[in-house]
Amino acid sequence: MSIDAKNVLGETLRPCSIDPLTGFYRDGCCNSSEQDFGSHTICVRVTEAFLLYSSKEGNDLSTPRPEFEFPGLNPGDQWCVCAGRWKEAAEAGVAPPVVLAATHEKALEVVSIADLEYHALIESE
Repeated sequence: MSIDAKNVLGETLRPCSIDPLTGFYRDGCCNSSEQDFGSHTICVRVTEAFLLYSSKEGNDLSTPRPEFEFPGLNPGDQWCVCAGRWKEAAEAGVAPPVVLAATHEKALEVVSIADLEYHALIESE
């Protein structure tokens, strides 16, 4: 984990969510390291369509799992998701909107900046 982590815009990585507390390290940011095999690097605003898709693909993000410090997500929550799962969701037409300033630059190893920008969250939303 890097103190001076950068986002996909080349700027200092911003927090994704404190409530619910997200991130591979549960630090509120989409920080990543070699231990983060899933690359939990894309900050999204969760949608109902994405939650249903993820559950169908075997990753239930709606059910709380306290043993993993996971509160369960609701539409509108922001969360750090795996870059590969986000890419799959985009290909299936259900990618949730992306918070670019809070998306770690490591996500660019899996998805293009063009795809992330296409799905960027408009700040007024």
